[in-house]
Amino acid sequence: MGRVFPEGRLVYGMQLPVQSQSTIYAEPWEASATATDLAEVARAADRAGFGYLASCDHVAIPRRLAAAMSTVWYDPVATLSFLAGVTECVRLLSHVAIVALRHPLISAKQYATLDHLSNGRLILGVGAGHVQEEFEVLGADFERRGAVLDEVLDALRVALGPEEFPEFEGEFFRFQGLGQLPRPAQERIPVWVGGSSPAAVRRAAVRGDGWLPQGDPRDRLPARIARIRELREAAGITDPVEIGAITEALYVGEPGWETGRRTLTGKPERLAESLRAYAALGVDQIQVRFRSRDRSELCDQITAFGAEVGPLLND
Repeated sequence: MGRVFPEGRLVYGMQLPVQSQSTIYAEPWEASATATDLAEVARAADRAGFGYLASCDHVAIPRRLAAAMSTVWYDPVATLSFLAGVTECVRLLSHVAIVALRHPLISAKQYATLDHLSNGRLILGVGAGHVQEEFEVLGADFERRGAVLDEVLDALRVALGPEEFPEFEGEFFRFQGLGQLPRPAQERIPVWVGGSSPAAVRRAAVRGDGWLPQGDPRDRLPARIARIRELREAAGITDPVEIGAITEALYVGEPGWETGRRTLTGKPERLAESLRAYAALGVDQIQVRFRSRDRSELCDQITAFGAEVGPLLND
């Protein structure tokens, strides 16, 4: 499997607003945002040279978690398919799909169709999930979700491959003699594994083409990156792995309003200097997030980043 993005260059992507509205990161304006707002943000990122747009995955949020997580979680396949139709170049990332909630043939049908319709722009990001009630109501095994996810990934490698009639037999899933068209446009769908637990790091190392850490601070990244490379070497895997990171919140320029003490603000040169440090840690792609008060400001931030910060990331 080749890399999604060129080696030796720090690429930037972003998690989409509106489609998930956890109180950890959602801006107030997103609560009343529409599909038009989402589409305009996606178009701005596409024009600005972003490597990918990402959409989350939750089916149903229990009442006990609703205050913190909210219940606003768009379906990632529907969302990314919608945005495939209004963008041209930007990659489409599920960050992350909880594929252990579904039979692998269902996920294969959805994501193969998305890749086909987007002319090969899918990156399949996957994770184990953490909401027990969500698994229980769907009849999925929460306690063994890690083992199920491992098998689902093996099954998806087959089901998203070139064969119209894929065959797989495992402990939890088996299928043969069942055809699925269309096939993905890509010869092999890149799989990036999300999570920072020891199990997730191991899964990324031995089953993934990339790693999506879940908000690890910079000082924790080197040890985990080293562990991934160690595990891949021990497993005899020589294919490249793409390492990700989620940056601090950003604001290009001087905001003139309170963006929070952890937001990195200032001139493009200052932001680029700080973000280049990720590459020195071994990171290949950074997921950026901008503070904003409305869609217009967010689009302006995206445009400014692409024009003024992005070109400095690889100096």
